[in-house]
Formats: sequence, structure tokens, C-alpha cells
Amino acid sequence: MSELTIKRLDSTQADFSEQMDQLLAWEAVSDEKVNQIVNEILNRVRAEGDSAVVEFTNRFDNTSVSEISELEMSQARLQQALDGLPSEQRKALEVAAERVRSYHERQKGESWQYTEENGTMLGQKVTPMDRVGLYVPGGKAAYPSSVLMNAMPAKVAGVAEIIMVVPTPGGEVNELVLAAACLAGVDRVFCVGGAQAVAALAYGTDTVPKVDKIVGPGNIFVATAKRAVFGAVGIDMIAGPSEILVVCDGLTDPDWVAMDLFSQAEHDEDAQPILVTPDADFIEKVETSILKLLPTMERKEIIETSLRLRAAMIKVQDMDEAIEVSNRIAPEHLELSVSDPEALLPRIRHAGAIFMGRYTAEALGDYCAGPNHVLPTSGTARFSSPLGVYDFQKRSSLIMFSEEGASEMGKVASVLARGESLTAHARSAEYRIKD
Repeated sequence: MSELTIKRLDSTQADFSEQMDQLLAWEAVSDEKVNQIVNEILNRVRAEGDSAVVEFTNRFDNTSVSEISELEMSQARLQQALDGLPSEQRKALEVAAERVRSYHERQKGESWQYTEENGTMLGQKVTPMDRVGLYVPGGKAAYPSSVLMNAMPAKVAGVAEIIMVVPTPGGEVNELVLAAACLAGVDRVFCVGGAQAVAALAYGTDTVPKVDKIVGPGNIFVATAKRAVFGAVGIDMIAGPSEILVVCDGLTDPDWVAMDLFSQAEHDEDAQPILVTPDADFIEKVETSILKLLPTMERKEIIETSLRLRAAMIKVQDMDEAIEVSNRIAPEHLELSVSDPEALLPRIRHAGAIFMGRYTAEALGDYCAGPNHVLPTSGTARFSSPLGVYDFQKRSSLIMFSEEGASEMGKVASVLARGESLTAHARSAEYRIKD
């Protein structure tokens, strides 16, 4: 492990800006072959429905079912999974579920309206979506936390039906995932994955209902399929690799910081862990901790590749510059590992989730803090937000003019419409103008 070299940047270097551009460059582009495979699957499922879903599931997940009904899990089976958990696991899952639910309850949008003096009423009607599809990775990469984070806000929003799809390659079922689905109130579960699952949710089959929106993480085939069906249905996002930015004043235990960087690096080789600090000696200490702790990690090969390819230790001149660098990166996860994180908070403009103080490990946010762990990646925190209740609610504008209000605003609309040469618009408004 001593051969591991982690990229180092210094903000005083003349080419620092170019080095940052290079560090942050990420293109999650599906190649032509992936697009071709996904398009074939989407078209087949759209045309042939259940039979195509069964065929692709048998081919890609090494199963041998003849009917799609064999791929549906009953509610009794979900309850069995929950009841069969060791008590410690069940309690942890229940605590996490309750915290996630409680946090998201506070996001719930309410309808509102107001009436103007002349009797005109304006407002907004908030309505939950009818049906949502939740994609959950299966097999070895099984994440019960993802079930809670995606299903709970939909439930809180009032979504009437949640359909979960989860691949079970070689018949491998994850009991924790099924238990989480039971706890989160998922209505139906199909053991289907890949682009065929996305297609079934987007277009509907005789058995799998068509949904209004698809959420949840997946591999390149799933991400490509989600991008392709967008428009037929809503999607949450096309997520890139996970990333963490630790801004530290140099006073946190370097072992803690090293392990926080590992916590994202272990996701996959493309994950990006970054440390920003004004303390050059602290960078040396963290690197020493990394070399010491790396051999003890179960996923050390993945972590090492992530550190070698995409990690960086960035030396800045002071904490003000650290915040500038953070805003430029717009990280998915931002740890403010400093003595007074609240003093820095007003200047943080772009971050998916902000973990404040030395004791707030990002891992707590992944599982049980309460806020959602589905966060904008690859700098998209500049314009995107964490998944939330608002992603499962629609807003309709309410407009009801009184006779007097229609006459008054009709004159305004008439002038503007004729200015745009839209005569029918103008005359439609003018009919309602009182003499």
C-alpha cells in the first residue's frame, strides 16, 4: 500500500484552476453499445410486455421462470422478511425508518389560496402522484437504506401506490431489502432489474402497472434506460459516482478524516474523496492514517483505486478559500469538520448535504440521520436538491376571476395579446370586459 500516491493540489499554484477542472471532469456517457442494448430492451418490453420482461430476466439474472407472476413477491413474504430479521437489525431498521419519516413529514407541501379585493381567487393545489416506481439494486449490491430513502418521502407525500423492482440474480434475495420495503409501505414488489424493469415501469405491462415517476439508483444500463424513458415518465436524476468533500481546520483526528474519505471511496472505483485544509501538516497526517488504515478495509482494492484515480488533498491559504473551493466543487456530501461549522454555513452555496462538526460522520446521513441520502452528484448541487416529499407532489395553479376582476384584467390581457399579434387571445379576454 506504500506505493499509493494521492493527488495533491495547492491553491497558490499558477495552474490551480486548470488542475481543479481536470480533477472534477466526469463524463458518465453511455457508449453506443449500451444505448443499442437498452433501446432494444425498451422497444421489446413496450411491444411485448410481460413475455419480454420474463425473457430478459431469465437471460440477464440467470433465472428460469415461465410467468411474470412468479417474479412478484407477496405482502406476506415481505412481512416474513421483517419478522425474520435478528432483533438488532430490525430495531436499527425501524429507528432509521422512523427518523426518515419524521424528517420528511416537515417537507410536506400544502395547498393554499387567497382572494383579492374584487373577489378574484388565486392559489395552488398540491396533489400527490398516483403511482411511483422504485428501482432497488439487488444481489450483492443490496441497499435497504435506499428503499427507505426513496419510498418514505413518497409515502409521506401521499402517493397511492409504490411499485418496487429489485433484481434477484441467481435467485439471490436480500431479506433486509424486503424488510425495508415492508416497513416503508411498498405496495408491490417485482424481482426484475435492469433496463427491462425500467421499461415495465415506464410503459406498463399486463402485470406491472405504468407509473408516473421512477426513482432509485442502478448501473449504467438502468441509468441509460431512465434517461431514455424520461418524458414518458418522470425520473429523479441520472446520478454520477458518489463523492465527499471534507473541509477541515486541521484539528480533527486524522484517522476520522481518513475513514470518512474511505466511506465514499468504498462505493466504487469512480467515487471521489477530497480533503480541503489550510494545514499542510494535517495533509501529511491524513495520508499517514490512510496508509495505516487501508490494509484493514474489506474493500481495500476498491478504496485504493478510488484514491489513486479520483481523490485529492487540496491545500488552501485559509478557511475563506476553503469555502470558495467547496462552492466550486458543489459536492454531494460536504463535511465541515471544524470547531464552529455554523459560522461557515451562510457562505456555503452549493452542497447536496452539509454535515456539520467533527462528530457528524457522513455515514450517519446514509442510514439514520433523517434527511435523504439521494443527493445531487457531479456538481449538480449547483441547481439540484436532495430527493424529498416535493419530488412526489405536483402543484396545480388555481385561478378563479370574479366578474369585476375578469373585466379589469381583460383590459391588460388585451393590450399584451394584441402586442403579440394573438388576436384570439385578445378577443377571448375582451368578451369578458364590462362596458
